[in-house]
Amino acid sequence: MEDTQQPGGLSAPELAAVRRSLTDGRMAMTRRSLLRAGGAGALALGGLGALSACGIPPAGRTDAGRSVDHSGQEKRVSFSNWTEYLDVSDDGKRRPTLDAFTRRTGIAVKYTEDINDNDEFFGKIQAQLAAGQDTGRDLIVLTDWMCARMIGLGWAQKLDAASLPHARTGLAEPFRDPDWDPGRVHSYPWTGIPAVIAYNTKATGGRTVDSVGQLLEDPELKGRVGFLSEMRDSVGLTLLDMGKRPEDCTADDFDAAIARLQKGVDDRQIRRFTGNDYIDDLSKGDLAACVAWAGDVVQLQRDNPHIAYAVPRAGYMMSTDNLLIPNRARHKKNAERLIDYCYEPKVAARIAAYITYVCPVDGVREELARIDRDLADHPLILPDREMAARSHSFRALNSAESKEFARKFADLTGA
Repeated sequence: MEDTQQPGGLSAPELAAVRRSLTDGRMAMTRRSLLRAGGAGALALGGLGALSACGIPPAGRTDAGRSVDHSGQEKRVSFSNWTEYLDVSDDGKRRPTLDAFTRRTGIAVKYTEDINDNDEFFGKIQAQLAAGQDTGRDLIVLTDWMCARMIGLGWAQKLDAASLPHARTGLAEPFRDPDWDPGRVHSYPWTGIPAVIAYNTKATGGRTVDSVGQLLEDPELKGRVGFLSEMRDSVGLTLLDMGKRPEDCTADDFDAAIARLQKGVDDRQIRRFTGNDYIDDLSKGDLAACVAWAGDVVQLQRDNPHIAYAVPRAGYMMSTDNLLIPNRARHKKNAERLIDYCYEPKVAARIAAYITYVCPVDGVREELARIDRDLADHPLILPDREMAARSHSFRALNSAESKEFARKFADLTGA
């Protein structure tokens, strides 16, 4: 197959990013398994072979997807999510949050951890959605930029606001109106994912590291700096440090940020670009400082007193993983009931305590404090108003921009 005909309309750099994300991306190794095993574990790559095969029809917009809802007759819902993204019992055999939902509603939940990467998962379901067929999933969780793609293709169903009373009133203000889904017509956030700076005080000699400029220019950090292999986070933070808004990023802005990061590579200031495999290097001090995801930082701080973090004065990047109901889902109403249930403060607190990322639900502090007072006071889980105001998101990219930006970032990282 030619590079220009990659499945799902992916360019060669985008497909390389899929492979990279499967082996060292944000969810390729679960936070808890990495922290237990020192970075030794990895997920199987079974989904990649299917994605790499030819024969998947090109993505095209279709609105033929609002199937008859069977929720009244079929008391079940199929929910696909990322690994380690929902609480489990101590013995690992039960899902307390979902069990409680089933007891209350009588709706059985088929919960599957089959999302390892946005593009890889998109490759699994694209042919069915393009053909107007049921994917076998009623509820899925995808990152904001992939949600934008799904919505743009007409492959995500509009949500019934009347079925979502807790979600409508409980959604925190910063998450209410993303440019890719104004007014949250099609989606609700599962969690917020801040990208900040993490550092090991033992490795820095007790010095604070609190800006991208310091990461790229401090000679004391040379060769011990990490940036993320996720383009929007690394480029977005660099843009902010340059006084640019990722929400308004132009092609020239992007090129300038890439050039600045390239200098860090050429000067050997940057050790490498990583997924969440930075966890072990940061904990050991092989990386003195790096761009990191907040949930990892919270977990690391529990085990290592030398791990600290900083929110750059210029701002930080926030992405979201979001709940969507795909076209032709058989149990839309049941899926909406599950979305709304997850926005009840007690339920949202239980989920937030487990995944340790930003909770998008207002009014959970008291409930979270009952579980863990330290988590309730942690600004990376419940940002205060000042921190929330410093949050930025990368703007939605069109298909041509996505491929071109991915190519340039792949050239930078050597992917």
